[in-house]
Amino acid sequence: MSTRTFRVTVRGVFDGLSADQRAELLARAAEHDVLRAAFTPEGHLSYDLAARSAFTFRFLDSGEEEEDILEASERAEEAAKTWLTERGYGYKNLRSQAEDLSQAPLGKRQRRAAAQKNV
Repeated sequence: MSTRTFRVTVRGVFDGLSADQRAELLARAAEHDVLRAAFTPEGHLSYDLAARSAFTFRFLDSGEEEEDILEASERAEEAAKTWLTERGYGYKNLRSQAEDLSQAPLGKRQRRAAAQKNV
């Protein structure tokens, strides 16, 4: 049985930030810029607080079965909640979306490579 790779995106909105918390997030905005976003096992946070109070965590997880994606989503949401809570950041509207990369459609180059392999 092969291992499946899951990409989990957890989105939400900061809620009730104090002036100090907002200043702290703004000061660290460069390391959480969306242009540096990546799916990582520990989760990567991105936001643009100057534009809006929304944030996104990106997690990379894995499992053996198709159903493991549900547990991966739960782990990602819990990790996001823990990160936010440990820092005292309020949040709301937390939701997640997961993708099983083994089920993702192939890109044009991948289809071409697969066709050449089968020739």
